[in-house]
Amino acid sequence: MNISLFDYHLPAELIAQEPAAVRDASRLMVINRATREVTHAYFSQIGQYLPAKPRFFRNNAAVLKARIFGQRPTGGKVECLLLQPAEDAQTWWCLLKPGKKTFSAGSFGLRGEYQAEVLEVGNNGNYRVRFQPERDESITDLSERLGTLPLPPYIERTDEDPRRSQDNERYQTVYADYDQRIAVAAPTAGLHFTPGLIAELEAAGARFHDLTLQVGIGTFHPIQVENIKDHNIHREWYEIPASAFAELQNPDAGARIAVGTTSVRSIEDAMRRIRQNAKIGLRPSGSVQAEADIYIYPPAEFAAVDAMITNFHLPKSTLLCLVSAFLTPGSEAGIDWLKELYAEAIDYKYRFYSYGDAMLIL
Repeated sequence: MNISLFDYHLPAELIAQEPAAVRDASRLMVINRATREVTHAYFSQIGQYLPAKPRFFRNNAAVLKARIFGQRPTGGKVECLLLQPAEDAQTWWCLLKPGKKTFSAGSFGLRGEYQAEVLEVGNNGNYRVRFQPERDESITDLSERLGTLPLPPYIERTDEDPRRSQDNERYQTVYADYDQRIAVAAPTAGLHFTPGLIAELEAAGARFHDLTLQVGIGTFHPIQVENIKDHNIHREWYEIPASAFAELQNPDAGARIAVGTTSVRSIEDAMRRIRQNAKIGLRPSGSVQAEADIYIYPPAEFAAVDAMITNFHLPKSTLLCLVSAFLTPGSEAGIDWLKELYAEAIDYKYRFYSYGDAMLIL
């Protein structure tokens, strides 16, 4: 399946540089897969389009202020992006800029704040780094105090941009669990929810279930091979609490709505592992955890997702493949249909990507 099937042209002015003034004032394209009807609405109106007793499954990971800065022993500047913990809480896989010079120097740090030893080079241009914070108990505490949010490259910000203070709030979901500061990108479909909207939906019979997936830097990587089946999909750690997993395995209690592609990946990876008796971690609490390595593209089937909320995604991305598959499970027809929907969104001036508008696919 050629990657060109998942390409499209997006006018640059439709790449959202800021969020909507109010979270749920973003626009919402509602797609009914059974009738192929398309409705244009606002996210605040989502309750009008939901089936009875919907169950939302949402990623509660908080975005870590993962960009921290330091100096090599020679005085040269270093930018470090924390990716994920390695063997312990003080040792992380990181991206370093400049990488080779910093690796050759062997260390970097910031006087009075932390020291870091560069231990090895990884397979993907990343580095294993051991940190020694001098004022904080952990590197996550240090990054929360000194770091900046790692916004996607298509959101243009200088380090001094006054919008960065707004980003600290708006590039997090309102239900983010700050004990789960593990993501380097936001689960963006959830950015549209407000506490008021959640309360309104719950009063109407909806239920919300949290899971956690560590959104990694791989979510931004385009597919760079001609045949999408040859792409090496990125891995992301997740955990689904026992209560949420029990709900997912009960299809008769109400529609299972995944909030975002990260939730879809977690759910479908866990269900696949259960079906195939593949390795999955069971904690004493009964929660399930694993590293999602599932790669979803047409004509995939879905085991436990009945509807999904998602933003508009980058061309040639694995996320675009996933949404295409969800439009017409078991068929490749969703590829062309998604192109039609995206063309309509462009005509209607929807805003795209992380700070952009949303789709509800029923």
